[in-house]
Amino acid sequence: MSILVVGTVALDSVETPFGTAHRLLGGSATYLALAARYFWPEVRLVAVVGRDFPEAYRQVLQQAGVDLEGLVVNAQEDTFAWGRRYHYDLNERDTLYTHLNALATFDPVLPAAYRDSQIVCLGNLDPHLQQRVLDQVEAPAFVICDTMNYWIEHTPEALRAVLRRVDCLVVNDAEARQLAAEPNLIRAARKIQAMGPRIVIIKKGEHGALLFFEEEIFSAPAYPLEDVFDPTGAGDTFAGAMAGFLATQQCFDEAALRQAVIYGSALASFVVERFGPERLLALTPEEIAQRVAAFRRLTMFPEVDLQTLALPGLNHAT
Repeated sequence: MSILVVGTVALDSVETPFGTAHRLLGGSATYLALAARYFWPEVRLVAVVGRDFPEAYRQVLQQAGVDLEGLVVNAQEDTFAWGRRYHYDLNERDTLYTHLNALATFDPVLPAAYRDSQIVCLGNLDPHLQQRVLDQVEAPAFVICDTMNYWIEHTPEALRAVLRRVDCLVVNDAEARQLAAEPNLIRAARKIQAMGPRIVIIKKGEHGALLFFEEEIFSAPAYPLEDVFDPTGAGDTFAGAMAGFLATQQCFDEAALRQAVIYGSALASFVVERFGPERLLALTPEEIAQRVAAFRRLTMFPEVDLQTLALPGLNHAT
């Protein structure tokens, strides 16, 4: 079961209260692919870079086992570059600059060998480009999609067309409210499901994530970390790990999705511990298993025999 990742490969600059880093390997496709490959060996990447893209970064992706046949080099432009400053509350951030460069004319053409991909991860891109990708995939078994407030506001019709063709939408809480025009997240998720995706995942940062699968709701916690250096790429890491885990299960039922959300949350909790994707480059299976076990402990509690409780209004009748 091959995984196709389509999105951006970028050079990121990040400022946080804990440090600064420039021209990091970044972009949605980068984080999606590096997370997915921990679970599944066949990860295909489609993106564009420019003439200034460091060969060392290409080697990083290749050595991680990512198939780069779909990585296009635009020799006339520089690589998509983005700068952001985070505040002490890492949910608050300022965009310092966005230079589209090669991304401005990106036309995602899938290599012939990619068109039989079964799991498709559509990173944050113009919905017209996301549709272009879906038009080229022969018969995907599962499509995961991301979007952002800009596309929700400026290309609503194109986004609605994409949503009718995807299985799972992954958005943050602000994006869910904006897309559904609904402040309550439960009602917002139901409205989004009515737009097409039967599965909606709402990321809430340090407050975890909500999975809406048909009529069911699953709430996953965030892992409590003492040191968070850089939240960039956490959402894409979450989605990539989800895709990779689902590939191992060969199914997309509720049980698999609940587990996938936990594995996605676990990988996302690692990536924020360093700048850029550094933490994703050398994780061990043991570290991942320990973090998943920690998530399990966060949500476990002993059963209570309600008959032993003297709660007001509790019926103790036998």
